[in-house]
Amino acid sequence: MGKNRRKVEESQPQPRKRPLNRIAAVVMILIVVGATVLIMTRPTERKTPEGRPREASPVPTAYEFKKQGDLRFLDAQRKLIVAIDIELALDEQTRELGLMYRDRMGENQGMLFVFDTAAPRSFWMKNTILSLDILFVDAENRIVTIHKYTKPYSEESYPSTSPAQFAVEVNSGFTDKHGIRVGDFIDWRGFF
Repeated sequence: MGKNRRKVEESQPQPRKRPLNRIAAVVMILIVVGATVLIMTRPTERKTPEGRPREASPVPTAYEFKKQGDLRFLDAQRKLIVAIDIELALDEQTRELGLMYRDRMGENQGMLFVFDTAAPRSFWMKNTILSLDILFVDAENRIVTIHKYTKPYSEESYPSTSPAQFAVEVNSGFTDKHGIRVGDFIDWRGFF
């Protein structure tokens, strides 16, 4: 009978024993993961080289106008209509920023966007506080499209109707006030 009893005991499934080492390893992994999450999500304190805490950098809300050139609007006979001071957007970064976050611009100020070649262009007013007139200009400096009184913060597309190599942004109403229209020209120079 002793022999049979042993066989019965051996044939019955034995409960699985979890070693304490395995449980300890799982607990340690959970602690490490939790600590990592806390460290990664905690804001870090930035310090100056002298060891003082740095103040947080504010989100840009306005930029000051920087005169980088002159632009003249000319009628179809190339007679002066009006001249303005311009800021230049010559590279991808400055073209993308454009006049975003500006809360004011002088009456005779604007921005000239310069592209390498003439192509269909489209602008929007995302993050643009001011209402603007947007003028698209071809490679011969002829105004081909004017969008007047654009809507601030709008993601609506304002496209050129013909290939444009330049765009000019001025305060809304500027083109009406000075009688600037499609077919007029621009002439500009930058201070490089």
